[in-house]
Amino acid sequence: MWNQTQLNLFKGPLYKRVSALIESYIDQGVLISGERLPSERQLSKQLMINRSTIVHALEGLTERNILVRKLGCGTFVNADKWGLQTYPTINWHLPSHFHRPVSLYQQKVQHLKKQTMLNNDVICDLANGDLPAYLIPKLTLPEMSSQELIYQEKNSDLLQIGLPSLKRYIADYMRHKFAMDVPIEQILITSGTQQALFLITQGLLKPGDAIGIESPSYFYSLPLFQAAGIRIYGISMDEQGIRLDDLISLQKQHPLKWLLLNPVFQNPTGITMSLNRKQDILSFCRKEGIGIVEDDAYSALSFDPKLDCSPIKKLDQHNQVIYLGSLSKYLGRSIRVGWMIAPTHVISRLAEIRQYIDSGLSILPQLLAEDYLRNHYLDHQQHLQQQLQIKYQHLLTWLNQYHPDYYSYSKVQGGMHLYLNLNVQNIKQEEQLLNYWLSKGVTVSKGDIFGDSFGFVRLSYGHFVENLF
Repeated sequence: MWNQTQLNLFKGPLYKRVSALIESYIDQGVLISGERLPSERQLSKQLMINRSTIVHALEGLTERNILVRKLGCGTFVNADKWGLQTYPTINWHLPSHFHRPVSLYQQKVQHLKKQTMLNNDVICDLANGDLPAYLIPKLTLPEMSSQELIYQEKNSDLLQIGLPSLKRYIADYMRHKFAMDVPIEQILITSGTQQALFLITQGLLKPGDAIGIESPSYFYSLPLFQAAGIRIYGISMDEQGIRLDDLISLQKQHPLKWLLLNPVFQNPTGITMSLNRKQDILSFCRKEGIGIVEDDAYSALSFDPKLDCSPIKKLDQHNQVIYLGSLSKYLGRSIRVGWMIAPTHVISRLAEIRQYIDSGLSILPQLLAEDYLRNHYLDHQQHLQQQLQIKYQHLLTWLNQYHPDYYSYSKVQGGMHLYLNLNVQNIKQEEQLLNYWLSKGVTVSKGDIFGDSFGFVRLSYGHFVENLF
């Protein structure tokens, strides 16, 4: 496969053509994750070009972490995407490092779900991170004619930062939940957290910038950072959240532009960052000039009313934190409404970017979100706390009854997820356990989705079905 005919399909300087050839083989699956490349001498001979050109190409791909060079062992295709930097291009084919291939386990899960739908069966879908439908409240739109709705929709395009009435309810919500006074001009309505993150990549970051995230983290699974050419680096955690010493060490090696955190009932670990850790992280980022993006998706799902679930944003005195709130985890995927709290000039800039991209927001989800915040959220969130805690306890009972020697875990105090460390020594043992659970109709999310190693799984207990066992 390594020949000049393939090399001549690409244009540009010779070393860039070699780089493009290697990347194309990765895109096509000719080179797979973790595979060893031929030696520099072999590549030079097969492609009939100078060895120094090969070295130049490999070094460039290694700097972007597409390849990994191991002294005395050779050059390998990077098996994960920590630190990966790509160069976004306009084409209809997303390179393989933008898209994580569907694993054999995920294929089995998809097959099980299809069979379940066909046979009208019930499974325990602990891989599903959303609420089951019966826990989502019934919302109503305000009484208005279709003509009025069309008029509202037309005018909403002019309101690039969202409906003023919804923003007022969000400000009331933040005041009631966290005793925070947020000016409505600092609120941008979004179509959920992922749109907010996309706008941040487009307006506040550039290709080659480095960001830090918790390790493991659901941020790792999102392709939008790689698509924008952003490098991501993982920061280890303990029971209080990300470790400050690890953040300091990372900052020395790879100066960070932003730190992305999910500090309350973190996805997937369920860890809640302590107040002292929040203060320490905020102080260090202030000193180093690092911005913080805070994703608050689960703070209303605490099992303990005394637990401090306040956001880092509440401690922010210098406008260094962008806060992302969302109702998607409470209202389901069909109503994707969230909000960003940031300085007014940032809000205006990101709203302009969104206007260029998709011409604003739909009015319907905003009206439904407004109904929720006006009439439902107090009772509904209290109900969710009770129901999720019951499901969590039932899940623990099942695990302790049927699989007491298979795992260890840290108990969570809220949210939707339990993170298990399986008692396995290798991938084969992990596969055997997960296949056994599949045979019982139980699905989970593997840790590698979140940038973790084998032996870790996330269980979303909102979908635990007690009478299935």
